[in-house]
Amino acid sequence: MLSSMIKSADWKAEKHVPVIELPERIEIGKPFSVSVSVGKEIPHPNTVEHHIAWIALYYVAEGGSLPIELGRTDFSAHGVIATAPVANFSVTLDKPGTLHAAAYCNLHGLWESEAAV
Repeated sequence: MLSSMIKSADWKAEKHVPVIELPERIEIGKPFSVSVSVGKEIPHPNTVEHHIAWIALYYVAEGGSLPIELGRTDFSAHGVIATAPVANFSVTLDKPGTLHAAAYCNLHGLWESEAAV
């Protein structure tokens, strides 16, 4: 049931979709930076009434079925003083797989995207 409530779309046309940015080259066993943001192409509001509450990053190993939560960032300040919906992670993987990003908008619910690594 939960999977039917998670939304996804092209981030270039929908401001709620988390955008995963990776280096061009990733090496197994070596750390690399992952940036996840919301509103990259179309800015998302950041007001008390309408904001991104959190971003989380998960990893599913190739051939695996369970996600591993790599990290989560909560955004507490909205309005005149605000935190931008951007989260940066340093990740080291032991095998290829897929990164999944999730972001929660207080008005429009849960959004996701994924990227192969």
